[in-house]
Amino acid sequence: MNPRNNRLLFALFAVLISVSMVLTACSGAATTAAPAPTSAPAATTAPAATTAPAASGKGLVGIVLPTKNEPRWIQDQARFQAAYAKAGLNAEILFSEGSSATEKANVESLIAKGAKVIILCPQDAAAAAATADAARAAGVKVISYDRLITNTDAVDYYVTFDSMAVGAAQAKYLVDNAKGTGNPLYLYTGAASDNNAFLFFEGAWEVLQPKIADGTFVIKNSSEAVGLKDKPKLTRDEEAKIIGQTTTDWKFDTAKNLAESNLTAAAKTDKGNVYILAPNDGTSRSIADTFAADKDVTKYYITGQDAEEASVQYIIDGKQSMTVLKDTRTLTSDAIAAAIAFLAGSTPPKTTTYNNLKIDVPAKPSEVVTVTKDNVKAAIIDSGYWPAADFKNVP
Repeated sequence: MNPRNNRLLFALFAVLISVSMVLTACSGAATTAAPAPTSAPAATTAPAATTAPAASGKGLVGIVLPTKNEPRWIQDQARFQAAYAKAGLNAEILFSEGSSATEKANVESLIAKGAKVIILCPQDAAAAAATADAARAAGVKVISYDRLITNTDAVDYYVTFDSMAVGAAQAKYLVDNAKGTGNPLYLYTGAASDNNAFLFFEGAWEVLQPKIADGTFVIKNSSEAVGLKDKPKLTRDEEAKIIGQTTTDWKFDTAKNLAESNLTAAAKTDKGNVYILAPNDGTSRSIADTFAADKDVTKYYITGQDAEEASVQYIIDGKQSMTVLKDTRTLTSDAIAAAIAFLAGSTPPKTTTYNNLKIDVPAKPSEVVTVTKDNVKAAIIDSGYWPAADFKNVP
């Protein structure tokens, strides 16, 4: 074969090798970039998403809730998911699981992801101050949710119910059902680390105190409260002393153990028909079960708040006397609306302020509703708050 033909064959061979290499590389890249799924996950088994589709031109909204171990916060999670999905916001929910350190890490993670607004329900009101400060330093707006973050000026807004009104509603129920004088009164409160516990108790004390002073009620489980029974308005330090003796720390077991201890120390004459200020539904059920098991307690009136499903059933069954409905559909919607306002460069509406021991934080508190067996159907079921199918023997 002549040299010219050899050169042509060699060139053609080189081209064929190059084309083959390119085709192989393209085939491999396509295979690694988009492998065919072996099976599609069933729609019914997919976990509930905590992130809504991104809304064009809107930043991430981070939501940090205290724990998954209380029905209240799982309820808030579901309400938040519905609210931000409806608004088309890019949002993510994280839980602190009872740890202020985890709470701070959650906020830092959300900031790193580009959050422009953080909605934070603090595990510990004072400890959350450093977390809020870090968010402020990063240029992030902070909305304190349900519980007020204290001792910092880095809180831009407070979304809450009227906590004083919650305590007042609980106390009013006890007063309205009291007859005669000398009625045994047992006081239980929330966690000392939660500013709301002080507000709830302050609202309750202002209603109860005149009836304690005139002898309608006799406090049986707090020497600090007995010593202050003639004082209509308490200082925060005085409230702290009472809370120190009556705190449930928002925990079922702590409430149960404290109630058992109180009843063990109480004489038979300190029982009979009793009146119990319980701070929320979870602790109320624990305390109610404990008092119901004491043979010397003939009847009890007990308060609660949050309208948890279990407590609604307790009210229907006569095991819990009342709860205060704080409609979380309203609260979560208010929080999302406030976030949208901040994202748009404006400010949410304000009707009052709450002092967090450093500044007066703007707020627009939502109303609350007293729920008893008499109105449980209208307030809870007919309103769509919980479905009728979840309850038995609805009146």
